[in-house]
Amino acid sequence: MLIDGKQMHIGCTSDQIGGYVILPGDPGRCEWIAGMFDDAEFVSSNREFTVWTGTLNGARVSVCSTGIGGPSAAIALEELVECGAHTFIRVGTCGGVAPEVHGGDLVVATAAVRQEGTSREYMPLEYPAAASFDIVRALADEAERLKYPVHIGVIQSKDSFYGEIRPERMPVASQLTQQWKALLAAGVLASEMESAALFVASAYLHVRCGTVLNVLWNDENEAPAVGEKAAQRGIEAAVGALRRLIAQDQNA
Repeated sequence: MLIDGKQMHIGCTSDQIGGYVILPGDPGRCEWIAGMFDDAEFVSSNREFTVWTGTLNGARVSVCSTGIGGPSAAIALEELVECGAHTFIRVGTCGGVAPEVHGGDLVVATAAVRQEGTSREYMPLEYPAAASFDIVRALADEAERLKYPVHIGVIQSKDSFYGEIRPERMPVASQLTQQWKALLAAGVLASEMESAALFVASAYLHVRCGTVLNVLWNDENEAPAVGEKAAQRGIEAAVGALRRLIAQDQNA
């Protein structure tokens, strides 16, 4: 949706956006990520959406923050697609779920449990929230090249941050506890708030989307350890994966 010739929320025009986009949640990480591009330039900032654009391997790439949760992530995706973007990598932080996942590890999502509301506005719950295979492969290969510990599999997306970390305070505490036990039993790797919405919306929009997450801690086995550069490993993997995807596309 355009207002004065620019996308309503991200405040951009088509000629300001690259075909490949990294999607952090935190606007404060955009300049940092853009610093890993070539010829990066600030484009816009409005609400939770901050945009920079540069190049990688000669292809135009952008970074656009999405804020917290599925609704704003889907807004960013919709408007970036309208600007011509076709490949997206969400990079962010998460909490570990499976006991083998520890703080400092990376998680590459193959799919997400749809425990949020945004994706239901796109497709019924029977439709899976799945990442694009070529992005999963590029992220996994890049994490291996960087020699970072990485787990590949299903994650959970939810709407309530405190419903996860303080479920006992909620009126539906028993329901939340049972859901968590089910996630553990199924081997779900990590919990975050955006990927299910992005995966389902990207499928409907016929674009590619994947997710790499940096684990902050795991309530099952360790205390929080949030550092200033908590997402650094994930960002490095995301930028490297974009380089791989661009090269593959250029050689196709």
